[in-house]
Amino acid sequence: MKAYKRIFLIVLDSLGIGADNQAKDYGDLGANTLQHIAENVDLKVSNLEGFGLGNLGDFNGIYHLPSHLATIATLHEASLGKDTMTGHWEMMGLKITEPFVTFTDTGFPKELIEELEKRTKRKIVGNYASSGTAILDDLGEHQIKTGDLIVYTSADSVLQIAAHEEYIGLDELYKACEIARELTMKEEWKVGRIIARPFIGERTGEFKRTSNRHDYALSPSGRTVLDVLKANAYDVISVGKINDIFNAMGITESNPSRSNHHGMEITIEIAKDKDFTGLAFINLVDFDSLYGHRRDPVGYGLAINEFDQQLGELLWHLKEDDLLMITADHGNDPTHKGSDHTREYVPLIIYSKVLNKPADLGILQSFGVIGATIADNFDVENPGIGTSILEKVI
Repeated sequence: MKAYKRIFLIVLDSLGIGADNQAKDYGDLGANTLQHIAENVDLKVSNLEGFGLGNLGDFNGIYHLPSHLATIATLHEASLGKDTMTGHWEMMGLKITEPFVTFTDTGFPKELIEELEKRTKRKIVGNYASSGTAILDDLGEHQIKTGDLIVYTSADSVLQIAAHEEYIGLDELYKACEIARELTMKEEWKVGRIIARPFIGERTGEFKRTSNRHDYALSPSGRTVLDVLKANAYDVISVGKINDIFNAMGITESNPSRSNHHGMEITIEIAKDKDFTGLAFINLVDFDSLYGHRRDPVGYGLAINEFDQQLGELLWHLKEDDLLMITADHGNDPTHKGSDHTREYVPLIIYSKVLNKPADLGILQSFGVIGATIADNFDVENPGIGTSILEKVI
């Protein structure tokens, strides 16, 4: 018999809590996303603090409490890597032993670019690692004049194509991304995601990306807890880019979001009005994309404050047979060198209104405990890694 009818899993994308014991291998010694944000902005997170977030590290302004309302833990990533797909897939039971290929330092191979030009019938410009706003300043006016597609990458395993919504159009952009996805199924070019990056504006300094982004991800490398839930007729509701991360595998309903704030609004409405049995899986990407990669600790901190306010509203609508889980998929310390993700431990906060004995479970050795606990709750198979901690949160 299931303990909880509805489970809400919220991923605070990139909110790491300190370099893990493999950080040296990734050049991330000293990284601590939350600690360094807290040193740069006054965090006002009464809900997260009450849950016990301050007990997971030394975070300025977030108190260490002798007792807290949620069961908490520190999660160590078992997989190799520090990217979005690796972190999310591990949550649902997959251990990734081969990191996704990246082209951060070299750009994409000449053969790939030439084939993309041939198939799209447009010249490619860019082909280097850049932030999405910087490359528009570099090449946005050029695209308007020439019609050339802008291709770029980042520290992640991604190939991104930027195109103006008016001068090239969404249909052609999406088609170009579908072609790129097909081409990059070749093993040596197999990036984790192709991302369509539409934008508007007329001149440098005024270009803005729109909310019509679309990701073309690889399908998970094996069966996940999401697949098992769906196969057993449970709801799997995605909010934000969860549907893209899992390439729609195991998802029964998708709700795209325009921002963290909008994603939380959708989540609150689901909690308030939707009678479902299963999982609502939410990703709040702005922490990573708008603030972590752009090395903006103040903006990141203000976004955490806003999330905490909306979290308070969500709590009002949780029922006694609801379970709330809050975690992250990797770090992205906005004070660290470069603009890459950082290899860090992540928090796990688990709350319900009927939780009997909140505890600190210490360091757990896989993000997979999340999916394992969800599978255990609904009495279905866990097809991958992770050990359930359900008995500790009922």
